[in-house]
Amino acid sequence: MRAVITGGAGFLGSHLCDLMLARGWEVLCLDNLVTGSEANIAHLMANPKFRFARHDVSRFIDVQGPVEAVLHFASPASPPDYLRLPIQTLKVGALGTHNSLGLALAKNAKYLLASTSECYGDPSVSPQPESYWGNVNPVGPRGVYDEAKRYAEAMTMAYHRYHGLNAHIVRIFNTYGPRMRLNDGRALPNFLYQALMGQPITVFGDGSQTRSFCYVSDLLEGIYRLLESNEHEPTNIGNPKEITILEFAERVRQLVGATAPIVFHALPQDDPKQRCPDISKAKRLLGWEPTVTLEDGLQRTYEYFRAQLAQASAPK
Repeated sequence: MRAVITGGAGFLGSHLCDLMLARGWEVLCLDNLVTGSEANIAHLMANPKFRFARHDVSRFIDVQGPVEAVLHFASPASPPDYLRLPIQTLKVGALGTHNSLGLALAKNAKYLLASTSECYGDPSVSPQPESYWGNVNPVGPRGVYDEAKRYAEAMTMAYHRYHGLNAHIVRIFNTYGPRMRLNDGRALPNFLYQALMGQPITVFGDGSQTRSFCYVSDLLEGIYRLLESNEHEPTNIGNPKEITILEFAERVRQLVGATAPIVFHALPQDDPKQRCPDISKAKRLLGWEPTVTLEDGLQRTYEYFRAQLAQASAPK
């Protein structure tokens, strides 16, 4: 069995490469390295079942030989990235999705789209079930990511309905773990980096907005079960335990033993006030729910970040 993973050198994509290889698949990883890194897949390069090709999936994807699964994970995903790369983000959501769907159709392969909880925008319903259509500002600065993913979902469902493609859509909620970039721009890497560097920890707004954080291994188990399922419409995968951003920042400060203060900056436009998944569908259809506690996940991620910073500061 051979899988093509777009965005396979990114945070989630590289962990997905690990998982698929561990479960006996051959993996072709495609990534243009705009936000991904070869360091994330360096440990796989000697594996005979793994191959990496540098490619922008917004252009036609030509893969020789059989393919049994296409998993489309290519896209800038953190706000600093998609605000810096707005057109590329829209293109990978539209053209990249079209090209990866075309590959799956040509190979008669199953398809999985990595969508996002950002499809729900700044929600008026919490926790968010898959039946909620969302509250998205299509022309705001975050719209380039939100609408790219909403369009990608529509395109995926069109291929499923019109072509009969065996397609699946995962709506990914906040996920964390090793291989997040130190300068990623999302809450956890920001907090850990600032705490480890002795800098003030930046919280946007008053910190009362909520998020729920899922450890990467839990997320990937849910994704794999969805890939192997008969479910074709969007499915939430995330951790339903909600926490305020301010409380999360305090947790990181305590973990690191940081003494620098928390400082407050203006809340970005259209920043969601709540983000929490209703995972009843995943529990019912996939028998899935997260098992890694926030304490354990934070400890593992902290150790990774600390090692990365020590390596970066070591004499060359």
